[in-house]
Amino acid sequence: MLRSVILAASRSSQVERLVATAPYSRDVVRRFVAGAATDDALRATRVLVDDGLAVTLDHLGEDTVTPEQATATRDEYLRLLKMLAGAGLTPAAEVSVKLSALGQMFDEELAYDNARAICAAADAAGTTVTLDMEDHTTTDSTLEVLGRLRKDFPSTGAVLQAYLRRTESDCRELAYAGSRVRLCKGAYKEPESVAYQSTREVDRSYVRCMNILMSGDGYPMLATHDPRMIAIGEDRARWFDRGPERFEFQMLYGIRPEEQARLAGEGYTVRTYVPYGDQWYGYLMRRLAERPANLVFFGRALVSKK
Repeated sequence: MLRSVILAASRSSQVERLVATAPYSRDVVRRFVAGAATDDALRATRVLVDDGLAVTLDHLGEDTVTPEQATATRDEYLRLLKMLAGAGLTPAAEVSVKLSALGQMFDEELAYDNARAICAAADAAGTTVTLDMEDHTTTDSTLEVLGRLRKDFPSTGAVLQAYLRRTESDCRELAYAGSRVRLCKGAYKEPESVAYQSTREVDRSYVRCMNILMSGDGYPMLATHDPRMIAIGEDRARWFDRGPERFEFQMLYGIRPEEQARLAGEGYTVRTYVPYGDQWYGYLMRRLAERPANLVFFGRALVSKK
């Protein structure tokens, strides 16, 4: 119920204005979002890389409805990648890209062209790209674009969401040599016809999908903050004889930083997902929906400096 309420709030302009103008919202947002500008993203990346973490950067902005907006998003990624390379932050830092921000909703070919330009820039910078996954209506389109991109840029990463009923099958298809696959639980409101609804069902699906990826020939990227899923991931790595160089953990910026440090200290690759940009509200609300316990921190920060 709480998750549904938060997701509904993510679509409310009134709630957005309330959050944006509350006295201490800025401090809360900064915990989960690196900042609005490219320089902010680079500063956050430098700190994380110096702490022994890998990074994937996401320029926020999926509400793209014109070719001009899509081009602007593409150009921001090109600028970001050039700056990352110039700062010596690649290959530790890669980028995550939403095809909807590149024009997918109105012109899939334009989205592909823009994504291809970003992949080429990432390749030149000595790093790579992961295609973020969104709601289930875009899954087939995103996987189709992924397949096209991998013909020239085979390291392009995929994202699969365990709460979708189809994901076990998608894991089997993508668990091949060289295939980078981020497995997450999923943060969008989906109908029961396509997605598991209970936490227990989603967790069970996550473990089944993890087993497929960890037993396959690809490179699994386990995106989770759940202590049980992390422990299972460590266990499966031992079971399937996967060394730290053959998979990684991924977590969101600002969430469980001590656990990120612990895992990195034990020799695992830990990649922090770092969002930046002006369109932080929808992202923040989805993160709260994904892990409602974050709402406690958020609520306290809105009314207190402590």
